[in-house]
Amino acid sequence: MWQRKVLAFLGAAFVAGTWFAYRGADTGGSADAQVRRGMDVWQANNCVACHQLYGLGGYMGPDLTDVITMRGDAHVRAFVQHGTQRMPAHPLTEAELDDLVAFLAWVDASGQGRVPDSAVHWTGTFILEP
Repeated sequence: MWQRKVLAFLGAAFVAGTWFAYRGADTGGSADAQVRRGMDVWQANNCVACHQLYGLGGYMGPDLTDVITMRGDAHVRAFVQHGTQRMPAHPLTEAELDDLVAFLAWVDASGQGRVPDSAVHWTGTFILEP
């Protein structure tokens, strides 16, 4: 008898946890046409092969979830257009570059890619603040 109650509780906890995890981020609104075009530029240039968004993606380049807040759109434009020793230059049109920056700004407004240093315990675990 108690096994059924435990199983029912675990099932309910699983359903609640799944709903909570996959309910989606609040981005302050749906993406407009420019943001969608920017996502197409991101995908067409396979940026995720080297960069991450929300901690998911490649590890050769930095996580770009909050790059607009941290560096600004001029910094992003310069890196995309001219590249670095590790990142190739991408010959995008001005419109494509505007769209990509709009996409990254939209992503930036929806979450954080880095955990602040103050939230990391010396053991490497996260400290959850109340």
